[in-house]
Amino acid sequence: MPAAPLGRIALIGNSEPRRCGIATFTTDCRNALAAAFPDLGIDFYAMKGEEARDRYPQDVRVLDDQDRDAYAEAAEMIEESGAQAIWLQHEFGIFGGVAGDFILHLLARTSLPVITTFHTVLEQPDEDQRRVMNALLARSSRIIVMAERGRAILEETYGTAASRISVIPHGVPDREHVDPGLLKPAFGWTDRKVILTFGLLAPDKGIDTMIRAMSGVAARHTDALYIVLGATHPNLLRTEGETYRERLRALTRELDVEQHVTFIDRFVAQDELLDHLQAADIYVTPYLNPAQITSGTLSYAVGLGKPVVSTPYLHATEILDDDHGILVPFRDSEAMAEAVSDLLSNTRTRLGYSTRAYDRGRSMLWSELARKAHALLAASHEEKPARLSPRLVETILTPDPSAVLRMSDATGMLQHGIFAVPDRDHGYCVDDNARALILMHRLPGLDETLRDQWTAVYAAFVQHAWNPARGRFRNFMAYDRSWCEEEGSEDSCGRALWALGVTARESPFSKYREWGLQLFDTTSRAMTLESPRASAFAMLGAVAVLEAVPDHTAARTIAEGSGARLLRILDAARRPDWTWIENVLAYDNARLPEALLVAGRFLKNTAFIETGLAMLRWIVEQQTAPAGHFRAVGSESFGRSYKRPLPFDQQPLEAHATLEACIAAFDVTGDRFWLDAGRSCYQWFLGHNDLGTPLATRADGGCFDGLTPVGVNRNQGAESLLALQLSSCAMIRLSKRAESAAQQHPAEKLSA
Repeated sequence: MPAAPLGRIALIGNSEPRRCGIATFTTDCRNALAAAFPDLGIDFYAMKGEEARDRYPQDVRVLDDQDRDAYAEAAEMIEESGAQAIWLQHEFGIFGGVAGDFILHLLARTSLPVITTFHTVLEQPDEDQRRVMNALLARSSRIIVMAERGRAILEETYGTAASRISVIPHGVPDREHVDPGLLKPAFGWTDRKVILTFGLLAPDKGIDTMIRAMSGVAARHTDALYIVLGATHPNLLRTEGETYRERLRALTRELDVEQHVTFIDRFVAQDELLDHLQAADIYVTPYLNPAQITSGTLSYAVGLGKPVVSTPYLHATEILDDDHGILVPFRDSEAMAEAVSDLLSNTRTRLGYSTRAYDRGRSMLWSELARKAHALLAASHEEKPARLSPRLVETILTPDPSAVLRMSDATGMLQHGIFAVPDRDHGYCVDDNARALILMHRLPGLDETLRDQWTAVYAAFVQHAWNPARGRFRNFMAYDRSWCEEEGSEDSCGRALWALGVTARESPFSKYREWGLQLFDTTSRAMTLESPRASAFAMLGAVAVLEAVPDHTAARTIAEGSGARLLRILDAARRPDWTWIENVLAYDNARLPEALLVAGRFLKNTAFIETGLAMLRWIVEQQTAPAGHFRAVGSESFGRSYKRPLPFDQQPLEAHATLEACIAAFDVTGDRFWLDAGRSCYQWFLGHNDLGTPLATRADGGCFDGLTPVGVNRNQGAESLLALQLSSCAMIRLSKRAESAAQQHPAEKLSA
């Protein structure tokens, strides 16, 4: 069944009265679409910026660009509005978040197709800019750039298919081609030869280059006048006031060209601006950034038929090619002076450039832009929209222990952090030090002296936690090294056994493998663990020991006995729609099926494997959002009998546990489903989550403590830091398994 005709769209960008190029452009896009397609409904969503809300037109929906929740609310409004497509104007700096990634929070929450106009296309993006660009490119059905060079960068740097990219030049108003002399009297310029630059004043505009050129121009043309039209850029005004403009004024005095340079220091409405532009004899853009891919001011000048002298930034080289303008080197005042003076001296040459520019401008009219954009929006509406996908980011972060070691001292790893600073008030626990001990065995490329040093620290903590008088591990220790209890929870005891088993199997140092095996022997024989998670942790440790010492009797007893216990508990708790071992969901859930799968594989126990797979598939379903990304069981779900999970607060521990369980499932099945599910868990750390926000702080190996309804919990505790680093190690293992499987079964094209 064909899609309904395009009747309503959502337009997202900036809006007037905000004083920036994106605001002017987006407003002009809305006006051009409305004029060309009067039956089209256009819902305008604009970022608030510095302007007060009550100054915006009533038909503009204003978003606080720094409020993440506002983006989610806007997505809901768009979904409920009846809009059939979204047209996004993208520029770095107008959206909130890291590299403007709050806009991804909106796009992930709507099913509509998206057309994105990129006003900047970076050839050398930083890591976060590339992440946001890749996400936007993947989410966009169609992509618009304003210059051919933008298309080339998208293809070469971002791997975007040429078929998805359209080059639509910056729009220009439709005005008659007139003799500048007809408009000069209105500005008092009757006897002057006028050179004009307009736009928000900032150092990258290169105005000083043209002021220096005016010495040479004025020497040949005593009636020459250079007009600098426009207010100081708001960002510059906030940081240094009018200092830059005053420096330019001082330069005119120094060069004795005050009578040949005039500053019009205000933001000029469009009709008045166009009058100024039509009254000019020559337009100059002495810009300094070679990579500038779009200039609205240059487009307007060409569209109105102005002879142009410009530096060779990307947009200028394209729009002025084939003798449609004159290019001079960057910061070359002498060349600028010569080009401008020659044009002023030769009326025929100047008129030729003017005519050719005006003719080129006919293809750039706002009406033409609106027609082409409407065609792309209509085409995207008829297709299945692209979505932000859990497969989008293929990055595996290099495991980095920096943040883990920052949280550690000679005693062990502290539990909690206030932001990134260790919180000594809460001391230490065996849970975290057991996990840190496992990490020391798995970190690839770690300096062996450093590995040895910290393995000893974390092992000593686990060893000291053992209380032979109680036959249990202690868990919590105060910062003064005094134990807060004589025995810890069953779960903490199970984790300690798990770490000892992994040490016996994986430590690259024989001294620690021997130590781990000896302490496992001592502690496992003294303890009986009954709770489901403690049993699962103990099973994981026991299988690790069996893989190191296959005839280890105590480890086999734990693996077999604990596995049988989990099956019995599951039989008592499960229902037709509840394939779970408890009547509630809690923390570290996926460790339960993981333990059954790991033990079942080693013991060749079919019942363990089948039950583990059924449980894991069920918990993965519970932790998959409608959009397809991983959604960890939120802590607000805990204790709700036979209830589906609630989404917040989401903890890194759950993503790590589910990832490890997916690896175990892939090991026993070879099913690609588990590769994709595991990848989805890992990408939760990188921003493929309900908030569209990364938890990993890539620069230092850090990880925030969770996702809340209002944003990330910016504290960085031990559990979260370890979850990220262990997950990165796990993804490396998963990638190797996928590569191996792909080599054995190339037709299946397995990849992680």
